[in-house]
Amino acid sequence: MQIDLTDHRKIYFASDFHLGVPNAASSLEREKRLIAWLDQIRHDAHSIYLLGDIFDFWFEYKHAIPKGFIRFQGKLAELVDAGIPIYFFTGNHDMWLFNYFKDELGITIYREPQTIHFNNKKFLIGHGDGLGPGDTLYKFQKQFFNSRVCQWLFARIHPNLGIGIAQFWSKQSRISNTKKEEKFNGEENEYLLTYCKATEKQTHHDFYIFGHRHLPLDLVVGPSSKYINLGEWVHFNTYAEFDGDAVLLKTFHP
Repeated sequence: MQIDLTDHRKIYFASDFHLGVPNAASSLEREKRLIAWLDQIRHDAHSIYLLGDIFDFWFEYKHAIPKGFIRFQGKLAELVDAGIPIYFFTGNHDMWLFNYFKDELGITIYREPQTIHFNNKKFLIGHGDGLGPGDTLYKFQKQFFNSRVCQWLFARIHPNLGIGIAQFWSKQSRISNTKKEEKFNGEENEYLLTYCKATEKQTHHDFYIFGHRHLPLDLVVGPSSKYINLGEWVHFNTYAEFDGDAVLLKTFHP
């Protein structure tokens, strides 16, 4: 895909909002903060990329979706209707997002990392889960959860029970139980950086943009290549901005 920026427009990236946890009040406050951010960037946004775990849980039944987040959904629809394309990369918490956002809100859905050219820069963009070395058990679980069999079985559970079970799982999640933010423990322990460096040896990318790690990072991959992790919105309120030349990691201050 090739996208050219004009009229000083910018491309925005954000991930890991984890709407729904740790409780309704905290999630609502975060949702309103996200809406304020979207209102702030809309004046110069060419497009917006949401890189997964936007919801701490999401499953679309044939005739039902999880309750809540209506302000956020309405804002996304408003921006799309105003001509700002929005792209949603599913994460490990919202991999069961199917056609609702595409059909109802006009948002393009991606399930795998994508290579996109913005101006003369080459990007590799995705959520980031299941990439890099190790984590074999999770990679197996992801394959099962993404299977039609698993999705069909979960869809047979009544929404009251199914969503209730999922909300219980959410309360056990990493983001819900992290009292303090994630810590940087050295480049050798950053598995996504390892993945980026291995990929760079095969094919050059100017920028690698991922979420999932929950820690804002701006690291060198190669002489002309960088890895940006978007962090999360429970502790950091961080996002990335591409102005046609450089990617800047920024913090939203309401």
